[in-house]
Amino acid sequence: MANGKISENIEEYLEVLYCNGSNGEQVSTTKLSDELGIAPGSVTQMLKKLEKLGYIDYTPYKGATLTHEGMKIARKITRKHRILEKFLLDVLKVKEENIHEQACEMEHALSDEAERALCNMLQHPDVSPDDNVIPACNFNFESCSQCFSQKDFDQIINREFNLLSISELTSDTEGTISFIRGNTDLLDSIADLNIKVGCQLNYAINDNKDEDSYLVFIDDEEFNIPKEMANNIFIRI
Repeated sequence: MANGKISENIEEYLEVLYCNGSNGEQVSTTKLSDELGIAPGSVTQMLKKLEKLGYIDYTPYKGATLTHEGMKIARKITRKHRILEKFLLDVLKVKEENIHEQACEMEHALSDEAERALCNMLQHPDVSPDDNVIPACNFNFESCSQCFSQKDFDQIINREFNLLSISELTSDTEGTISFIRGNTDLLDSIADLNIKVGCQLNYAINDNKDEDSYLVFIDDEEFNIPKEMANNIFIRI
């Protein structure tokens, strides 16, 4: 496994893999080639390198899936990209058609400390301008209020596990709720349902796409969770 700083090229590959297979789906070489604008042969060579580094599992002629370590890196760079898009559009008023390219250029240089500051300034955003879920931070908190209360960045500890929001899950997923994101009002609304860190989520499906709701079983009790909540309740995977 590689140590030290990850190259921008590797981060780009892992980010595309995450965007197309965050829940363990296999992403084909053709898909990667199309999205990255790179010849299939070159993509194949990079996938073999990423597998040697321990970031992916690669099956020739089928595609690749992220390993635990690859997922950690991919989630972090995807999060930075989507937060930057939100910042560029909402705060700096950059034209929407330009924000993706500019976020791509900035994401690799954005420190974890600056990412955290942007998240707090934007009040813990849950989706990017194109409505993609912003991954959870990599900091070992159970809620955003805990993060806000910790003023010294150097005292923050990183998580050792990966998270996915309810709205990112596929059917037949199990996991423990380990992080709930949002402002005080949203946290209170979730708490009113007696949904909290430590609860077991046994199953999740999009119950009605027109209504953007998700049918979930939490500690064996059935809930119909609206998308706003589903984007912000994360389980450990």
